[in-house]
Amino acid sequence: MSNPADQEAVVVYVTAPERETARAIASALVENREAACVNIVAGVESVYRWQGEIEVDDELLLVIKTRAARLAAIDARLAELHPDEVPERITLPITDGSPAYLDWLLEQTG
Repeated sequence: MSNPADQEAVVVYVTAPERETARAIASALVENREAACVNIVAGVESVYRWQGEIEVDDELLLVIKTRAARLAAIDARLAELHPDEVPERITLPITDGSPAYLDWLLEQTG
């Protein structure tokens, strides 16, 4: 029996260091139905602490629309394609949206 929470639509944020990596991840996720759509947003500047140092990097933000059941597959894809030792992957629930869009999202990731 499937878990109803696995059918929930979610948005996943992932940062990438450059466009080639961002496109490779986005293409693989959509091609393998792990995401319905991925937006690549340029012009993101990230400030963070890594190994005791403050870092400032230009990055791209991937905004991934998917369902909760695909998160493990997304993590596996990031392990395969993302160059960072600890890639950012955070997930937010979609609490509301166009019913037609959400139906399409679930269909594309089903």
